[in-house]
Amino acid sequence: MTGTCRSCGLEQLEPVLSLGDMPLANGLLTEEQLGEPEPTYPLDVAFCPRCTLLQITETVPPEVIFRDYPYLSSFSELGNARDCVDSVLAARQLGGDSLVMEIGSNDGCLLQMYAEQGIPVLGIDPAENVAPVAEKCGVPTICDFFGRDLALRLREEGRRADVIHANNTFAHVADLNGVVAGMGAVLKDDGVIVIQVPYVRDLIEHTEFDTIYHEHLCYFSVTALDNLFCRHGLELCNVAHLPIHGGTLRCFVRKPGGGEPPRRVRALLRQEARLGMCDLGFYRDFAVRVAALRNHLVRMLSALKQGGASIIGYAASAKGTTLLNYCGIGRETLDYVVDRSTVKQGRYTPGTHLRIEPPEKVLADMPDYALLLAWNHADKILAAEAEYRRRGGHFIVPVPTPTVI
Repeated sequence: MTGTCRSCGLEQLEPVLSLGDMPLANGLLTEEQLGEPEPTYPLDVAFCPRCTLLQITETVPPEVIFRDYPYLSSFSELGNARDCVDSVLAARQLGGDSLVMEIGSNDGCLLQMYAEQGIPVLGIDPAENVAPVAEKCGVPTICDFFGRDLALRLREEGRRADVIHANNTFAHVADLNGVVAGMGAVLKDDGVIVIQVPYVRDLIEHTEFDTIYHEHLCYFSVTALDNLFCRHGLELCNVAHLPIHGGTLRCFVRKPGGGEPPRRVRALLRQEARLGMCDLGFYRDFAVRVAALRNHLVRMLSALKQGGASIIGYAASAKGTTLLNYCGIGRETLDYVVDRSTVKQGRYTPGTHLRIEPPEKVLADMPDYALLLAWNHADKILAAEAEYRRRGGHFIVPVPTPTVI
């Protein structure tokens, strides 16, 4: 037993998985940094038997991770953002006197979709290299970490939100209770909070261990979210289970008493209880299955290399950092990694020090295999690389079972 729960404060957590010491998932390196010591941190996962939250036990200071952040939402999140915004616009009457906020607004691509409709927006993001990108796109952005203090300041200024988005950023929050309290403080009485998080059921059932990295502090079930929001006088009013990113919950949260009883939420809570997700037993064999996947993948890649195959990595993703470092896959196996983000090109992957090249290099070099390090975007990537596959190139999809396609 180890650690203190980030949600309910229980001091006796149950260990589930240890991935060892890991570099930061998005800690891309310049060529000059390759010879310098690279910081690593323990990556251990534990379960809270009281509130059911699955979480990592180490908290890397947020300033270390997020002040200089190489991820831009517009390179991979536009379709998801459009779907999310459309669902809100269809359900709510928003106009020029409304306000939509986003916590972790990144380059502002989601908020731009509201601004295009004449709806006032406000982004909040701590990344000093990314917030100015949003500002240039016409999205007013506060470059800071969101929490109770910032929320109270906004409330005092008369800036209360009709809609608050936290789109694939809620799992990054170190001070869960402070952020949820802040959301409640700045939300209008009839407002709605919309969050998207990886669904822990999919993570466990599909062995999606590479979703685990230091930015993702928590892995949520509906039960864990319900416990968290109820503690702060808020309630889940609807939940959608989406296939994106290997399994995602899109949750709608409101102040109590705002409409029909949350039947969908109650149904999911009952389902999770039936599956045993509120108990340690649901998570007990996860570590064994993760180790088996690693061994399978390493044997597959070793056999291909021994047969003379050339292999690259495709997508310099955060998932890829966990997978490559945990499996011990580096320059002895992969020639390089490609990624379409211009922010990443020319830099090197954390821990494994593979150079990141533009995706045009795939057709130029025609490697025999490409290890897909962003399998959650497999359909889109396979479609984009149809010519590579037509010429005889193959992709290796590592999760949930290493497969060549």
